[in-house]
Order: sequence, then C-alpha cells, then structure tokens
Amino acid sequence: MPIESVRVRFAPSPTGYLHIGGARTVLFNWLIARKTGGTFVLRIEDTDQTRNLADSVEKILDDLRWLGLRWDEGPEVGGHCGPYFQSQRLGLYERYLQRLLEMGQAYFALESSEELAGLREAAKAKKQVFQYRRPDPLPTIDEGLAARRAGKPVVVRFKMPDTNITVFDDILGQVILTADQLEDFVIQKADLFPTYHFACVVDDELMKITHVLRGQEHLINTPKHVALQRALSFRTPRYAHLPLIFNMDGTKMSKRDKEKALVRGERPPEIDVHDFRAAGYLPEAIINFVALLGWSAGEDREFFDRDELVARFSVERVGKTNARFDRAKLLAFNTDWAARLPHPRLLAAFRDYLAVTASSMGEADDALLDRILTACAGFRTFRQAEEKAGFLFKADALDYDPKAVQKVLAKNGGEGYSMLERLLPKLEALADWSAVSVERLTESFCQEQQASLGNVAQPLRVAVTGSTISPAIGETLAMLGQTRALARIRRCLGLRRVG
Repeated sequence: MPIESVRVRFAPSPTGYLHIGGARTVLFNWLIARKTGGTFVLRIEDTDQTRNLADSVEKILDDLRWLGLRWDEGPEVGGHCGPYFQSQRLGLYERYLQRLLEMGQAYFALESSEELAGLREAAKAKKQVFQYRRPDPLPTIDEGLAARRAGKPVVVRFKMPDTNITVFDDILGQVILTADQLEDFVIQKADLFPTYHFACVVDDELMKITHVLRGQEHLINTPKHVALQRALSFRTPRYAHLPLIFNMDGTKMSKRDKEKALVRGERPPEIDVHDFRAAGYLPEAIINFVALLGWSAGEDREFFDRDELVARFSVERVGKTNARFDRAKLLAFNTDWAARLPHPRLLAAFRDYLAVTASSMGEADDALLDRILTACAGFRTFRQAEEKAGFLFKADALDYDPKAVQKVLAKNGGEGYSMLERLLPKLEALADWSAVSVERLTESFCQEQQASLGNVAQPLRVAVTGSTISPAIGETLAMLGQTRALARIRRCLGLRRVG
C-alpha cells in the first residue's frame, strides 16, 4: 500500500467533553497521518439519540483545537467522503442494510424488550451468560415490515458466521474469537438508526479508512466488524488496539471519578481534556504526557514537542501493558514546559486559561500579565499563578484568611502587627516604589530589628494579600503600587485595633 494512501480516523460520540483517553487516541491517529503524509478524518458518531448532547460537538472540536490536533476532513473543513455526521448518512446505511437482508445475512428480530429481559433472567437463574439465540425459522422480510407498521419495536440483527474469526492486530498480534463466543447482534435499532457497529463498518469503507487505532475496550467489537466487512465484501483496515489507561491505584480512569470526589467534598480530579485546560495545564504538556501512555520512543528522554513526536512515533513501539496515569508526573511535565516555552507563547496560553475560567485577571493588559508570569516563575499550573497573583485584582477591603492572621499577625501577643506598625512609616517615606527598592528596604529593616526576613515579609504579605501566598515581597508590593499597598497595610492595622 503506498504510504500516501494512509487514512486514519477519530470518531467520537457527542456525549460531552473529550476524555483524556480519547485525546491519546486522537493523538496517535494524528501522528500516523502526519508521519506518513496521510489523511486524518474526524467523524461524529451521533446515531445514539438517547446519549447525544446538543453542545457536545463544539466542545469536542474546541478540545481538539486547543490540543493543536487539526483534522484534514470532517466537520467545518468538509472533504470528499462527507457528510461527516452519521445522523446525516442514514440513507447510505439503509442501502447496505437492504443488501444484507436480501442476501439473508441479516434478519428482522421481533422479540420485545420484556421477552429479552426474561431470557436474560432465565440465563442468570441458571448461572449462565446470556447469549442471544437465532430464531428458527427466521422472520421473513415481509413479517418484519408488517411488525414495524403495527408499531412493534423491531430491530435488525446480523447473522454471525458459525466459524472462528481471527483479528490481526498490529499491537496485540493474532486474536481469535471462537464461534461459540459469537452471537447475532443488532445493526439497526427500533428507531431506524444504525448501531455503532454497522455505521462504523460502512463509514470506514466509504471513507477509505486504512488504519483503525482505538482503545482495547473496542477489541471485543472488532470480530463483529470483520464479519460485517466480509459479508459486504468490504476491505478490512489494519487494526491496532491501544492499552487501557488506569489511575495509579489500578482503577479505570472514569468520569464518575469526579462525581465520587464531589460526594467526598474534594476537588474533582481532571478527567476530560477541558478539565486540564481549566486547571491551567499547557496543551504542549498534555500532548507530551499522553504520548507516553503506552508508547516509548526507545531512547533515554521524555520531553518531545509535536514535531519530534511525528518523527519518532510508530505503532510498533506501542506496548501491550495498560498505562498508569501519574498525575504527579504530569504536573512535573507541565512545570517544565511552562519554564521552557517562549514567553509570547506562554502569555497566549495564560490568556486562554483566563478566558476559559472567566477570571477577572483576564481584563489585565499584556504587560501586567507578562509581569505576573515572570514574578510567578516556577509555577506548576496557570491556576497556581493566578492564585499567587490574585491579590492584585481584589478590592482593597480584603477578606483575610483567619489561619494566616492567627499564625502570622496575632500570635505572640500580636508580634506581626507590631512589626507592620514599625515598618509602615518607612514604606510611606520610600520614594522609589520598585521591587528592588522594596526588597532593599525590607532587608535593611530586618537588620535594624534583628529579625528574620520571614518575620517581616510574611506579616507584610498577609496585610496586602490576605494570605501567605504571593510572589517575592518586593515584586508583590511593586505590582500592587504604593497607594494601594499602604492603604491595605493601614486597614489591616486598623482592624487589629478594632478587634
């Protein structure tokens, strides 16, 4: 097969934001397309009308754009194999469905949901795994159509062959499902929409997909797809099933993890791509990190930009072992990427974070945001930088953290307050209100008082920020400005006297 003919696809269902595991699937497909000069197709599998969410498509597209993974064909860009929404391709599926019915490779199944539930319960009572048994004799096409006209919930099932099916997988090798593990499955639902299996097979053929990379959770589906392909005389793409992604404790990384954390009163973990974006991670760090979930470059390094990943990626270096999502490692990756990115790019990414989170800091001009990033150098996420410099965007009538007040200002008979009272006149007299001048004044005052820097800087920090967290004290006061800084210190001392 000529290398130029490689066509891969990512086919999400519009049920919400893109899961981080889906981001890895997108990335690996995108890398293959870019490395081979092939085509990356984005297809929206929206045939499950009960699960589709109205704004999910735009959320997924936005997640992909943020990651920098642009598609060559699909929504918004078009292509010669469209439409790229399965809900707009129903006529195509109907054509192939009729072919299967006429060939005797598919049939109308007339069982009601209650009848099927009864069969499942019977199997459960016998401690058996339920497996659908083909009716004998099969309903005719006319009987199936008549049942539908009568308003019965009729589906169409595919007749699985009575032979073993072998799948050749580029990661797992040869996978065999024996005939006794196979059962006839639904290819058209009662609402006349195709199931995932049927629409997927038809679209992969008509969109000329040559390689299918997806998670190992889909491996159980692949024999069904191969059987459909053979029945319809379709090509079989090359399959590669990626290792699963688990939490560090071995549990599956699921959106339900967020619900469980909320019940416990904890901050929900990031699961979807948007979660990481809103938490202040860089797309460069996310791309680099998820690339290493199951894939290895085979060299003693871990940091790769997109171009380097394109040059080095190959399916042959994807392992079979399930990956563990190490959040501490991702945080370290993000810290390093924040330190290595050119400042204009870092500033643009910071602005994106502030826009996504609707932060009031987003109203600041580039000069101030640039200064904040410099003052908070070494930050792990943009959220941390925002929290560290958030005092700039609060009203001067601060709300003080009670723990900070007690620990830094009030303890030892108000030692911190007393330090502020002695320092305030010197700050009021400071002519050059710059970070360097404030630092020098603070150091000089420490020597004069025979006090440690912490015993001076921390009361000052709490007084002007309300907490114990901010950039270096000189930069903190310089960014705040002399008028606002002095007003906050005086108010802080006034609150002590009132108390």
